[in-house]
Amino acid sequence: MKKKIYIDGSEGTTGLRIHERFQGRDDVEILTINPELRKDPEERKKMINASDITFLCLPDAASIESVSLVENENVTIIDTSTAHRTNEGWAYGFPELSGKHRDAIKNGKRIAVPGCYATGFISLVYPLTAGELIAKDCPLASFGISGYSGAGKKVIAVYEDENREKMYDAPREYALSQSHKHLKEMQAITGLDRKPLFSPIIADYYSGMVVSVPLYADFLQKKMSLEELWKYFNEYYKDEKFIRVMPLGSEEETANMLPGNECSGWDGLRIYVTGNEERFVLSAQFDNLGKGASGAAIQCMNIIMGCDEAKGLNL
Repeated sequence: MKKKIYIDGSEGTTGLRIHERFQGRDDVEILTINPELRKDPEERKKMINASDITFLCLPDAASIESVSLVENENVTIIDTSTAHRTNEGWAYGFPELSGKHRDAIKNGKRIAVPGCYATGFISLVYPLTAGELIAKDCPLASFGISGYSGAGKKVIAVYEDENREKMYDAPREYALSQSHKHLKEMQAITGLDRKPLFSPIIADYYSGMVVSVPLYADFLQKKMSLEELWKYFNEYYKDEKFIRVMPLGSEEETANMLPGNECSGWDGLRIYVTGNEERFVLSAQFDNLGKGASGAAIQCMNIIMGCDEAKGLNL
């Protein structure tokens, strides 16, 4: 039997990408709302409660409102906003982190899709805290670069305006107040005692990102070489089709550089372990619109439906 799917916020970047990924699927029925009523609470309520699974592709306040409209206990909500990522009763939609995470998604009715920068950071740090390779009070920093599509329709329009200001021609560091909205989940999901220092950069290309965490070797609670650390990550993610721990030294194939747009259009995530015996750099390379947003949302839906996790996705 086909699952009835409703996308609340289908006109946004993530909503549109989710809708695209249903093309050619015969196991879902997309419920469509009258465009003139897409912001009408009563009409949205009807659509949500008529669905088996509703995707929320909305700002935080609107997502919270949508959840309040649920009356049908059989409806599963997959929320792509920041609103519920650290809330009790919500499964965090990153199944590769552990068997508990995957089971919570499979058996849950409320799924929160990770943020894009958070996906990169957590993919690198969660294995370290889960394996007690670093202490919970370890002082961490992270930096990342992303294409402009992750900033939403208004920013996309600015970047694609032929008369835009000169400053948009160059990469721009932002969140200088250290209050980026993903920091809360970056700390909570990894179990760190404090938020990491985080410096994100937006650049003049459409999609794709690299998130990195530099780490002194003596921050580890046991002595490990670069190769041993690589082996740890390779073993941790060995059975995960969406995450590829790249061979040690493979960054040399791209002149010891990791392009931000390399994974654009791909729904997986690459992990690089680089550096030397004193200082490591862990990096996650992926698409902010793929594993960092709509791709992760569809993966969660596939887990709930019990089909191949990669169905409808590009791996």
